[in-house]
Amino acid sequence: MKYGFVTVASAIPSVKVADTFYNEKEIELRIAEAVEAGAEVVCFPELSMTGYTCQDLFRSQTLLDGAEVALMQLLTFTRSFDSIVIVGMPVRTNSLLLNCAVVLQKGSILGIIPKTYLPNYGEFYEKRWFASALDIHDEEIYLAGSPVTISSQPTVFITPSDVRFAIELCEDVWSPEPPSNKLALAGADIIFNLSASDELIGKHAYLKSLLSQQSARTLSAYVYSSCGFGESTQDMVYGGNALIYEKGVLLAENRRFQLKPQLVTAQVDIEILRAERRTNTTFSTAQKGVHAATIHTEPTGDFDFHLTRYVNPWPFIPASKDMEESCEEIINIQAAGLMKRLAHTNCSKVVVGISGGLDSTLALLISVRAFDDLELDRKGIIGITMPGFGTTDRTHNNAVELMKSLGITIREISIVKSVVQHFEDIGHDIQQHDVTYENSQARERTQILMDVANQVGGMVIGTGDMSELALGWATYNGDHMSMYGVNVGVPKTLIRYLVSYMATVGMDAKSSDILMDIIDTPISPELIPADEQGNIQQKTEDLVGPYELHDFFLYYFLRYGFSASKIMLLARHAFNGSNPKAGKYDEETIRHWLQVFMRRFFAQQFKRSCLPDGPKVGSVSLSPRGDWRMPSDASSVLFQ
Repeated sequence: MKYGFVTVASAIPSVKVADTFYNEKEIELRIAEAVEAGAEVVCFPELSMTGYTCQDLFRSQTLLDGAEVALMQLLTFTRSFDSIVIVGMPVRTNSLLLNCAVVLQKGSILGIIPKTYLPNYGEFYEKRWFASALDIHDEEIYLAGSPVTISSQPTVFITPSDVRFAIELCEDVWSPEPPSNKLALAGADIIFNLSASDELIGKHAYLKSLLSQQSARTLSAYVYSSCGFGESTQDMVYGGNALIYEKGVLLAENRRFQLKPQLVTAQVDIEILRAERRTNTTFSTAQKGVHAATIHTEPTGDFDFHLTRYVNPWPFIPASKDMEESCEEIINIQAAGLMKRLAHTNCSKVVVGISGGLDSTLALLISVRAFDDLELDRKGIIGITMPGFGTTDRTHNNAVELMKSLGITIREISIVKSVVQHFEDIGHDIQQHDVTYENSQARERTQILMDVANQVGGMVIGTGDMSELALGWATYNGDHMSMYGVNVGVPKTLIRYLVSYMATVGMDAKSSDILMDIIDTPISPELIPADEQGNIQQKTEDLVGPYELHDFFLYYFLRYGFSASKIMLLARHAFNGSNPKAGKYDEETIRHWLQVFMRRFFAQQFKRSCLPDGPKVGSVSLSPRGDWRMPSDASSVLFQ
């Protein structure tokens, strides 16, 4: 099983202009390297068989014959392996010369794709030598001794494993209507671009932006190969670009301006692309009426599969270079949602239960941001700390000191007496620390918050996060309920970063120190009494599992609908110890917590079906009114 992964390669061979036999041998060397790397499809630059800068030599019968003879040699070379090869060369019809991509496999020509848009401006003069795909009709020609049909209609190649790819050439992607638009809509998962783009100041950054956007817009993988060292520098310099994108994300790139040939490979995840396309109704609507010719290939090889691409252990956390901007964006989304709710209800009071933990801290900070932006008095934020049987001095002191430093209204209401009375009323033994013991405390706290909100004419701000909602790690009609849940779109792994960011932005030194200590405090509901030294005894991750694993499972299950076996594959790779900042887990541990995740996710849907309102902040949401609609009684058997 390859779990939907396809290994592709972009090759930059050494070139001698107009020396087709030298170029063919260099192409062979790069093909052998690609096959050794397990590449199923390898793409070469535009006109790589002759060199792009041949100019009026393209009118020479000698050059064109040489290219065809070199192609025959290359066909012979490809008979010994299964990988697909895409090379660029000039192709003659009866009356025209075309700039083409020729697709080869196992000694046969699978198809020929002519270039559609020929640049004829600035330093480019392609119309001097070549005709466009728009100038031709379907025509059968002989190339390298074999009959092959050349056509202008969109063409998608399909492998026996149902990988679908298509081709465009250089200027095609720069045009207002790139052929890859229709090719992707016709089903192509991967677009290969054979290019010869010269280097100019600022052009490389623009090119990368263009390819990233095209890959993102078409929900495709985009493999780009552009000629490099060896092309004529009479008027232009070619740096050699090998770039591979997936859904707008750069997977691999080479170094430009290198004297030696280069090969770049990457594993493309077809399942991710197709999951995105199935979810994106705009894409499916645009597909209507779009058709393409199809060419079927032979199997692309039985390579041993080893996952080599990078897998981020924390898919919800922005990249380091974007962290500050992303944190600010998330906080603004949360605060804007709360501000709208306050303005709509003409409410100037909120009630927040403050435990000294991460979730309630973030909810408090968001409330402060919203009140400041609305120019409301922070005293309208009523922070209530509610010590219980498991409350430790550390969390209690942090809760109180944070509220003081932020200048909000502070109330402290112990739940001990009321919960003890409740135990007496229902006949529960206080020494029995079971689910009744824990949930009674959570519901008592929620009752206090709701009643105080009624008392002051305010609303309760929910503190629960998306990770807790996924696992059902919340007391039904207890901390699961509020008038507005500001954290429902934020997973646990991200909350720590948000609080850390806010500790460095507009905070006095004392508040910042408190926030940093809260970040370092073990995650706990504090419903079980502390140990003899007053330390937290009930640690959530000991009970329900590491949140970095559960957030990883949640992302790939919700975003792409991956199977448990594929999530296992990705998790093993992400948490294998190669990333020093991530936890290291063996296969047995990952499998255990994945089973726990699936079991709890399915069993606890009823809690998510009646969630209070809250803002979506990322690509994944569990809101029953937004992204996730699931029957509360669905079976988890198939998903474990």
